Amino acid sequence: MDETEVTVRAVATVGPGTITLELETPADFDAKPGQFVRLHATVDGEEIARYYTLSSPDIEETFEITVGVDPEGDLSPWLADRESGDTVTIEGPFGNVAYDEGDVAVLAGGPGVGPAVGVAEAAVAEGSEATIVYQDDAPAHEQRLDALVDSGATVRIVENKQGLTDAVREVVDDGQIYVFGFQTFVEDARDAVEAGGGDFSEAEVESFG
Repeated sequence: MDETEVTVRAVATVGPGTITLELETPADFDAKPGQFVRLHATVDGEEIARYYTLSSPDIEETFEITVGVDPEGDLSPWLADRESGDTVTIEGPFGNVAYDEGDVAVLAGGPGVGPAVGVAEAAVAEGSEATIVYQDDAPAHEQRLDALVDSGATVRIVENKQGLTDAVREVVDDGQIYVFGFQTFVEDARDAVEAGGGDFSEAEVESFG
């Protein structure tokens, strides 16, 4: 989909320095959990664009992105100040990592928790099993993670690489592996999967750079 203006339905704080934007789904927008959009805005006269992965399990009526807010950033503070009824411009979706069906084991580092909860919720909604291993010392989306646990999913929150390795060893065979996070986390996740006897080449991986 080409650049399209969409309306902000809601902005919510979901963790330390982390917000979600709920956006009205435009016509002809067809995205799956795990894919991402390019968001454009004009801030102080400057055109800025960033990529954000969907963090909602579907796109019915609205869809959601999760944003880590850097006080010194050029776009995220502006997004945090949006209100219901404001508009932003998106294009996409992009990306080959997308949930279709079946059991999942999702490994998330930092902001990767956004797409992680979206993928896991989509799996649970269709009756499949979902596992999340989430590495962060200041977790976000805790309410949705708790709700996933209540629905039967497995959620492990760890603080370091050793914790990641130990947790992944227990879940490496729980389903299709998805990995979301910055490149350093992706490398740690690769080491953890291989240490657990898994095949990282079969994982669906999105690195945030």
